[in-house]
Amino acid sequence: MSALLPFHKAILERIHDPSTSDLLILARGLGLRRIICTLMKIYDTTENLVLLVNATAEEESEIGEELGIMGCRRPGLRVVGFETGSKERQNLYKAGGLFSVTSRILVVDMLQGDIPTERIAGIVLLHAERVTALVLEAFIVRLYREKNKTGFLKAFTDQPEHITNGMSPLKNIMKELQLRTVHIYPRFQEDIKKTLERRRADVIELSQNMTESMADIHHAILQCMTATLGELKRSNLTAGQIDLDDFKVENAYFRSFDVIVRRQLDPIWHKIGPKTKQLVTDLGILRRLLLYLLTYDPLQFHAYLETLIATNTITVLGVKQNRSPWMMSDAAHIIFEVAKRRCYTISSTEKLSEGLPPQNPDDDDELWAALDDFTGQVGEGPEARPRWLPQGLDPVLEELPKWSLLADILQEAEEEILNMESLRKATKMPGSNVVLVMASSTRTCTLISEYLSSKDNSTPKGEQGRPMLMRKLRLYLWWKRKLAERRQDGRAAFGLPDSSGHGGPNQGYARMYGGKEGLSEALQRKDRHQAERAASRRRVRGGAPASIAPTASSSRPTPVQAVTALGTIRSEANNIADFWAAQSSADVDAALALDLNDANLLNFDSAEFENEFDSNYGLLAPQQTVLVRPYSDDTDDRMLAEIQPRFIVMYEPNMEFIRRIEVYRSSNPGLSVRVYHMIYGNSCEEHKYLAGIRKEKDSFQRLIKERGSMLLPIYEDRTDTRGDALIKTISTRIAGGRRELKKEPSQVIVDMREFRSTLPSLLHASNVLVIPATLTVGDYILTPDICVERKSLPDLISSFNSGRLYTQCELMSVHYKHPILLIEFEEDKAFSLEAVSEIKSYAKPTGKYPPKKTNESAEQERGSPMLQSKLVLLMLSFPRVRIIWASSPYATAEIFSDLKANMPEPDPRQAVAIGAEEDPDAGAGVNAAAEELLRCLPGITAKNVKYVSSKVRNVRELCDMSLSEVQAILGIEPGKACWEFMHRGEGKI
Repeated sequence: MSALLPFHKAILERIHDPSTSDLLILARGLGLRRIICTLMKIYDTTENLVLLVNATAEEESEIGEELGIMGCRRPGLRVVGFETGSKERQNLYKAGGLFSVTSRILVVDMLQGDIPTERIAGIVLLHAERVTALVLEAFIVRLYREKNKTGFLKAFTDQPEHITNGMSPLKNIMKELQLRTVHIYPRFQEDIKKTLERRRADVIELSQNMTESMADIHHAILQCMTATLGELKRSNLTAGQIDLDDFKVENAYFRSFDVIVRRQLDPIWHKIGPKTKQLVTDLGILRRLLLYLLTYDPLQFHAYLETLIATNTITVLGVKQNRSPWMMSDAAHIIFEVAKRRCYTISSTEKLSEGLPPQNPDDDDELWAALDDFTGQVGEGPEARPRWLPQGLDPVLEELPKWSLLADILQEAEEEILNMESLRKATKMPGSNVVLVMASSTRTCTLISEYLSSKDNSTPKGEQGRPMLMRKLRLYLWWKRKLAERRQDGRAAFGLPDSSGHGGPNQGYARMYGGKEGLSEALQRKDRHQAERAASRRRVRGGAPASIAPTASSSRPTPVQAVTALGTIRSEANNIADFWAAQSSADVDAALALDLNDANLLNFDSAEFENEFDSNYGLLAPQQTVLVRPYSDDTDDRMLAEIQPRFIVMYEPNMEFIRRIEVYRSSNPGLSVRVYHMIYGNSCEEHKYLAGIRKEKDSFQRLIKERGSMLLPIYEDRTDTRGDALIKTISTRIAGGRRELKKEPSQVIVDMREFRSTLPSLLHASNVLVIPATLTVGDYILTPDICVERKSLPDLISSFNSGRLYTQCELMSVHYKHPILLIEFEEDKAFSLEAVSEIKSYAKPTGKYPPKKTNESAEQERGSPMLQSKLVLLMLSFPRVRIIWASSPYATAEIFSDLKANMPEPDPRQAVAIGAEEDPDAGAGVNAAAEELLRCLPGITAKNVKYVSSKVRNVRELCDMSLSEVQAILGIEPGKACWEFMHRGEGKI
């Protein structure tokens, strides 16, 4: 690991003291993980118990590995997960050291006393920007400070943009973490600026202009985005809850913009219409189009546009599917038309429909190309065209401008390496000759690698990637043909697969998406069911009968009249589909497939194989190695330190990685680093990069300003405030509201699985003792008679669909006097079960000819009742179950407090025993026959047989009970079924 820089040491000197607790906000890319690992190494002793909290699995692995490199190996950082048992965790905690614990496990261990909280030396908390009053980390800090006043808490974050939302966001985070000191280190801080500007890398900024067609598409997408934002503003002006200042195209460049817009609309999401919801979805699509334009090859980009068109068409049944307003504009017409011209042009529709010449399935394109080269027919007339390319289709295949620029950069770096090789050997210059190329995503890295490995250096610039694009065109045509086949069979479509190999598409993707021979039985059955449903809809609504075999020309549904923006490209797609539908399957497979079953591919001659092994599979020299990687997190710091590249190519701009290069260059004084910074000029890529820098700078300025005027919070001692909670009003009618001392504190028994939610944290914050337990019946036990089953809205829907809620209500009705179903909504979302626009109308249809309801639509209406109807059926089945609505977890905590008023406290042992199976070996052979007989009765299951055995002495006593007595034990419906079976012989066993 590289040595610490001066500003790293200055930060550690401020925060390393174990007697203080601090919050550190550092700019991204400046080595936050290096600071955290160094700090944990300082605390790595067996006498100290230090916990790492809120770290992801990747961060746990990387931090543990870096600590091992730094010398913390015995035992180093130990990860405590769900597979670690309770006893094992207790022994680990007692031994001391460094531990990484998930928040949920740590909360339960603190509440149960499995971890000695008073012996914890300190907590290192990551991602402090996510801490709110509802998260488990705030719960952990409260439990920690209740029993430990001397331990430290070190919180870290490198996301200042997330601490600028709302009123006093920095103060709220410090309040939840109970901190009074914050350190802010932006890039423009004096110590950081002085350290990083002392040794600068040689940076070459290359601004590449987009092609004319790319610029047209880029401008058209921005027009569509501006129009969509304007329409969204106009549709929500009366809402009064929307911050329209954030609705800017500049903010729309960022991935979080969709989340911000949706978060603002969540409280009124059930009130807005489908048009506004569609506008929100379109914003995400347009933002992705801007990114895909600069990163996808032209064929992949055009295929993505075709999928958008397919999802925005009017079907032959007249149903509108997700009609996007931007797709009806003139700018959208420019996008679709220019995107197609970047790929190919159609010179003659008649020639396109003529079909392919007869092909041999064993043909090999490489052998045909060699024969054409030998006979001198290359480039002469139609013979030079590939055998799989239809007549009338002329490939254009425009390359991305950055591809040729990247090739020039690599050529320059190679020449520079060769020129400096002798000097490097003489002076022993540090660093390696590996050229590092960094991109934004794995897909982009794959595309770059494919281009560099297949480019043709004999062709002029702008055409070196044509062999790769021709293979992709072949894959594209195969995809169009498979779409035509699946549409003819009534099956669902699929996206254009991404293949970087040199083999034909039919070899891999035909088995995956094409013929039925590669599909599982379940998928084939699903396809047959979809085809049958499509055929039945055609029969009902006037389509062709299914008994008539469709021809190649009539299999495709007749399209509706095209709109101006979509008409040309739809007719274009229809022509290609007609072309492939007109071909026989054997001819097309032969035209699009390569012969990969050639025996020569498997002929391993030992002598020849050994001679060619080193050239094909041997190790490459560093000057011949080009490493292509996507941007990552702080792992890139260690990658730079291990590889030590002297030439770095940033294929796409990234503010964080630029700072990592600055830290890397400053950590290696004798190393010369050259950086090639590539960017598309006047594009969203450049605007996004500059906007990101401004956004981070503004965030740091707001944080510094808030710290200067922030009032420090005063923390109260929770041990003293709990005393008032012990005094409880017994009755307002006795002695004018006499208050008596309650010996035990107010407590709630919570199921272990409920610690995923935020409610236990809020209950603890309201001075309620939270007792974790493994409950079989219910989620929360408030009193000996009150049991609560909590359901969020998605969980409620899934519980109804699976039938789990019926079983849960049945068990609560059997074992508790007051069973309660709590439906809890999220605080910032709509307080509604269903959206207003999605609720079915039960009004009678108007007009002379009301729409006739088909058998299929009637069956669907009967098969999917509304959520309210399901709740009514549940109440009819379990009359004693009460439903409580809570608009947020805060409201739930207040409701629980009211329900527990003047009521006794629950017993944890009794709550755990209710509904749980006893030891099967206890009393084995004594009551086995009686229990087996009870299990055979309706209404008695394995879950309640022990409970019934505790209520009756024998089976005869159960038979002598009345209906009401049996129902008191088993519940209303199960008790009725059991009593009628015993007395009338009715019911099923």
